[in-house]
Amino acid sequence: MREVDVIIVGAGAAGMMAAIEAGKRGRRVLLFDHAKAPGEKIRISGGGRCNFTNTGTRPDRFISSNPRFAISALKRYTPQHFIALVDRYGIAWHEKALGQLFCDGASTQIVNLLVSELRTAGAALELSTTLESVSREGERFLVKLSSGAVRCASLVVASGGKSIPKMGATGLGYRLAEQFGLKVTETRPALVPLTFEPRMLEKLGPLAGVSTEAIATAGDKSFREALLFTHRGLSGPAILQISSYWREGDPIRLDVVPGVDVVAVLKRARQELPKLALQTVLAAHLPKRLAQLMAEEIGIEGQIGDFSDKKLASAEAVLKDWTMKPTGTEGYRTAEVTLGGVDTADLDSATMQARAVPGLFFIGECVDVTGWLGGYNFQWAWSSGWAAGQVA
Repeated sequence: MREVDVIIVGAGAAGMMAAIEAGKRGRRVLLFDHAKAPGEKIRISGGGRCNFTNTGTRPDRFISSNPRFAISALKRYTPQHFIALVDRYGIAWHEKALGQLFCDGASTQIVNLLVSELRTAGAALELSTTLESVSREGERFLVKLSSGAVRCASLVVASGGKSIPKMGATGLGYRLAEQFGLKVTETRPALVPLTFEPRMLEKLGPLAGVSTEAIATAGDKSFREALLFTHRGLSGPAILQISSYWREGDPIRLDVVPGVDVVAVLKRARQELPKLALQTVLAAHLPKRLAQLMAEEIGIEGQIGDFSDKKLASAEAVLKDWTMKPTGTEGYRTAEVTLGGVDTADLDSATMQARAVPGLFFIGECVDVTGWLGGYNFQWAWSSGWAAGQVA
């Protein structure tokens, strides 16, 4: 039977980072994954260019039942640490809006970087390998893999969440947590498009493919980013962001003309172009098809020159607070991440180790820490993986 110091379940971003750091300490590390290649979610991320971190990373950009849990790991392994690693490998990158960093080239550069670091650290990587069972033997773990049984002192679970099941997501990490007596909070799809009932879809159907900047609001949370109309409902960064805060039965509100003083614009048009229809005026600020739909939603007929101040104000109210009620989400099939996970109350925030099970660690997406869209979840993977790798 093989004997190693550390076994890591899952060769994604968090798992590879933990393996690298443990290997640097001279630990005998075995990292395995059921996939045929490591870092598959890295490969498909950011449209194939990997949004590998965000310079605006701070704890309030993460959702958790314990908002303070992520502070320790994020402070000790920061975006600047990972940027330095990327720079050391000569990988060109650029910053998009809101602090998002992307590779100039293919996201496989980040995967190759991590695999190279794994080799340098002496960590063994086994792919197309499945987990059959885990049990505790005294102070060690007996891990039965499809490639044979292995014993270890530290077991690090980095198996991700339930999102994108076609890539093999299974919720394995939650089952392992429960096996060892750890709690798992409610899990749900996050960073996911929203769907609507048939009548609303019939109304929105002509807008499929239309994109515009908007402010999406659910409860007291708002995001100003791009909004995309789809055949199933709404998507785009603004919607993906708000989906993490939206709950079934609740409405969302859209401001489709953010930063525009609608009443002032309409009063100017009333004075200078009184014969124009409302739809035509709106088309100067919105995509044509959306301008047509919003004019229908506002429901004021005639030429703008005939509109009273009250009608102008009612038009603004619709444009600034277009309220609709989604019926659901597209689910884990398209969700970028899973909200919820292994309860942080059962983990040490400095080490990611289970408080009641020495040697057992949970990192990355399977933990109840979920970042905003824009590189935050990768940074959590790097930071939590790094933290576990210092002690596993």
